[in-house]
Amino acid sequence: MNDASMAGRVCLVTGSTNGIGRSAAETLARRGASVVMLARNRGRGERARDEIRSRTGNDDVTLLLADLSSQAQIRRAAAEFLALDRPLHVLLNNAGVVNRVREETEDGIEATFAVNHLAYFQLTNLLLDRMKRSAPGRIVNVSSDAHRFAGALDFDDLEARGRYAFMTVYGRSKLANILFTRELARRLEGSEVTANCLHPGFVGSNFAANNGTLAAGLMRLLRPFARSTEKGAETAVYLCTAADVEGKTGGYYYDCKPHAPRETALRDEDASRLWDVSLRMTAGESA
Repeated sequence: MNDASMAGRVCLVTGSTNGIGRSAAETLARRGASVVMLARNRGRGERARDEIRSRTGNDDVTLLLADLSSQAQIRRAAAEFLALDRPLHVLLNNAGVVNRVREETEDGIEATFAVNHLAYFQLTNLLLDRMKRSAPGRIVNVSSDAHRFAGALDFDDLEARGRYAFMTVYGRSKLANILFTRELARRLEGSEVTANCLHPGFVGSNFAANNGTLAAGLMRLLRPFARSTEKGAETAVYLCTAADVEGKTGGYYYDCKPHAPRETALRDEDASRLWDVSLRMTAGESA
């Protein structure tokens, strides 16, 4: 069983007020990490922070606020963290959405792609220099086997302006997570920062509850067949902490083991192209 101590390590976790992000944040705090929770809603964030402090006895759990659909808010949150002048050893990109109906963010970008991929890309790049200076470090991206049902990325219509099939759009955003992880790992070669991603399994959380009563009802029906949030968080925590993945990078994992993704996730040309497109869409700076 992996129960590595995280004392002295600073971990930033997105989507940490519920689901597997919440479970991961609590486990990391219980193992002694300094945990920074990045959340969208202040009330939920403060309740989750206080509960984690109480349940773990670790008071070094703090909160940053940002709506990850907003590039301006991501930049502000990253700047606030950097201003603390703290090291950053682990970045767990977990927050995600699935939208039954096409929506656009305040930046005019399709929301699923913006939150599930571009937010990972932008936040990681904004914090990457700090992670390099704090090395060794680990970047862990929550993807999904939903990428298997999405086909290849359509670079002519990454934002699904032509046709919006919500599970295909979601699957492609999860495909983008894997491609991003692989390209990031390639760019980090020679550094002491690794990048890996994972499939958490089908988790019985409130994910997709924003899609109305039909989606909520379906999730209730499927919940008896789902794994707990604690089980869903296991692989994420493993990649954040385990000694046996120290120095390993560019991998895709499930149940704490390497897991082969679909061939569309192994296309290096697509990974490089997605990086360049994402850089333009976030007006950021390359690693």
